[in-house]
Amino acid sequence: MSEGRLPKQTVPGQIHDGFLPGRHGIDAYGNGGFRFGQMSHRGSILLLPSGVRAWEVTEAAGIDGRSLAPVLAEAEGIELLLVGTGADIVFLPDPLRQRLKAAGIGLDAMQTGAAARTYNILMAENRKVAAALIAVP
Repeated sequence: MSEGRLPKQTVPGQIHDGFLPGRHGIDAYGNGGFRFGQMSHRGSILLLPSGVRAWEVTEAAGIDGRSLAPVLAEAEGIELLLVGTGADIVFLPDPLRQRLKAAGIGLDAMQTGAAARTYNILMAENRKVAAALIAVP
């Protein structure tokens, strides 16, 4: 899996500058990362309508308006945000929930594995879904 600063060269199937364009399902998760788009990435990720981004969040306490700014920037294309909070379910603060609601985005927090599986199903149904997934060991 890739770590740290991601490569700048253009190679098919690799995440560039922390971003892989297009919608991709999650093929696998665990061991501190994810497999998607015929590649793997170590660390947390955001799955957005525009593509997959590396996400600096490593624990649920790091989920805030700043860390979700890319989600809010694409709010027009998102009706539901699935948040994978790691191995345990963590309730997200009401002000954050209200900020997303004001942007027209529903929020559902769950364990990362459940969020990845749910994302795959909703994406396959062509729903306006995004996911913020914290990597799990």
